[in-house]
Amino acid sequence: MEPIEAYNAALDRRHALQRQARNAGISEEYIDLLVESFYEKVRAHPELGPVFNEVIQDRWPEHLAKMKLFWTSVALRTGDYKGSPVPVHRSLTNATADHFPTWLFLFYQTLEETAPSPEAAKIFQTFAQSIAARLQQVMFSTN
Repeated sequence: MEPIEAYNAALDRRHALQRQARNAGISEEYIDLLVESFYEKVRAHPELGPVFNEVIQDRWPEHLAKMKLFWTSVALRTGDYKGSPVPVHRSLTNATADHFPTWLFLFYQTLEETAPSPEAAKIFQTFAQSIAARLQQVMFSTN
């Protein structure tokens, strides 16, 4: 395949995934609701709250804005998020592998309460599972 053909194929795939997400009801407004609702649960959680608060401290508005940009880039394939989550999470000293199932549980619970459709929930669940697995691997793997 020629480079221009590969580029066009990738662009077509991106547009198809964007349409799929939009058709499932995923929008920037929904992502705002998801992030705000999820992190409200995280902050109130007896185990996760202290982990996040120790790192984020009084910078919650900035963190929430960054997470909204991240999830918009992931779910709607906008490419707007330019950060590097792996190095940031690798540097956390107060997080443990045991926190990830709780993080996923709260995320899934938030999706159950807020998702505009079962398809939207599934899209986010798939991404969240993949992200959690990757972060656990880089943070706690001994290989």
